[in-house]
Amino acid sequence: MTALIFIIVLSILVFVHEFGHFWVAKKKGLKVEEFGFGFPPRLFGIKKGETVYSINLIPFGGFVKIFGEDGGEKDNPRSFSSRPPGARSLIAVAGVTMNFLLAMVLLIVGNFSGLRIGVDEKFPGTAKDLKIQIIQVAPDSPASVGGIKALDEVLELSFQQEKIIPAKVEDIQKFVKKHLGKEIGIKIKRNNEELSFRILARRDPPAGQGSLGVSLAKTGLVSYPWHQAILNGIKDSFLLFANTIYAFGLFFKSFFVQGRVLGDVAGPIGIAVLTGQAASLGLSYLIQFVALLSVNLAVLNLMPFPALDGGRILLYGIEKVRGTPLSKKTEGFINAAGFIFLLALMFYVTVKDVIKFF
Repeated sequence: MTALIFIIVLSILVFVHEFGHFWVAKKKGLKVEEFGFGFPPRLFGIKKGETVYSINLIPFGGFVKIFGEDGGEKDNPRSFSSRPPGARSLIAVAGVTMNFLLAMVLLIVGNFSGLRIGVDEKFPGTAKDLKIQIIQVAPDSPASVGGIKALDEVLELSFQQEKIIPAKVEDIQKFVKKHLGKEIGIKIKRNNEELSFRILARRDPPAGQGSLGVSLAKTGLVSYPWHQAILNGIKDSFLLFANTIYAFGLFFKSFFVQGRVLGDVAGPIGIAVLTGQAASLGLSYLIQFVALLSVNLAVLNLMPFPALDGGRILLYGIEKVRGTPLSKKTEGFINAAGFIFLLALMFYVTVKDVIKFF
């Protein structure tokens, strides 16, 4: 089921992204030779009009093959290379735009049907199905070692004969502080199953982790009238886009400047597992997670890095400034180097995923 849900979600994200390139290229009057899901070798294809619609063996991606994209046929008005850098940049950025719009639509639907968000005493609206949830678990913390996972709902805390059913985050914090240095019992709910753990409440935890090593929040299902859902969905999508850019900036700063990976990075296997977990928690979680994936795909592709849409836009910008494009040999070398780096990064995070989840 996890694999099926992941394939469906991935198919939607890839289709939307590549459809952006396809639609704008068609609108510009260019000849689109192939619209492919996955990367070659091709499994099968159907030709409709002048375009082949294909399914390919390697499922993690997709492509649109536009006539003249290799730099040839510059005199043909239906060739990609016949168009100025601005028009080519518009086609390149169309996939990113479609992923952003998909996230916006999902968040509008979610705001109307109900999204689970953090609520506190100052929350201005009305929330249903209130829970105290664990939203983050620090690596190697007592909670992590003990088996606690993000999104677990805290039902009860106990120590010997003393028990509490927390109504707010402060109830848990006070109980843990009262029993520092001791193992406390925690009953949680996960996927409609109640589980019990015994977790050590550390006296001197690392900075920012807390005694158990968890971050907590009171959450509830919140929905809005359709007109407010539209406004909230638009606002939420721009906030998510800005925060994702910020997070990527921190990641690359840590990676290239400090030589370390900041936080957890998930590859295809990790994303598949997380997609299954989100689906198991309900439609609200799945909608938010797919919106998050779509925005991440948009921001990643927008980066000015070889082999990505942002890298292509950067090359078109250089061409505009120089008045002439880079040689095909130079451009090919740049894109090949970028593609090799991306493959190496994917291999690295995939190995981490296998170790983490299996």
